[in-house]
Amino acid sequence: MELFTNFPLWTALAAIGFAQFVKVPLHFFVTRNVDWSLITSTGGMPSSHSAAVTALTTGIALEQGVGSPFFAISTVFAVIVMFDASGVRRHAGEQATVLNQLVADFQKFAEDAKLWPRLDGERKRSELKELLGHKPIEVFFGGLTGILLTFLLYIL
Repeated sequence: MELFTNFPLWTALAAIGFAQFVKVPLHFFVTRNVDWSLITSTGGMPSSHSAAVTALTTGIALEQGVGSPFFAISTVFAVIVMFDASGVRRHAGEQATVLNQLVADFQKFAEDAKLWPRLDGERKRSELKELLGHKPIEVFFGGLTGILLTFLLYIL
């Protein structure tokens, strides 16, 4: 039963859910297009990774105090996750963009050179996922989302 009363765990999970859900209206506000697939996608505003780890860390701080070894572990974990979300994963997404362009250019060349009769099958290949990581602003707002949501849930 302790699992159901684990405040830091539930705030982290709530932060992930909230951050993923809020991507849909934010995307609609910018593009005027509803894209429900954003709920299960990686990348975008706000960072659910950052929201989760900051909610977890804030929840531990509220329950255990900032002098707790659990807070220290969670803080280091949060820093690593947020650094990775805005660094390594973002660069992997940028590389995927370049690779997708190379694939598209090669396909266009092959189409023009040979006029492949069965090109439709080739077009159905899925592209590499480009939206892997986060811009620093997305990480910041993801972290802020996690902290604010945790305080709200703590008050309730």
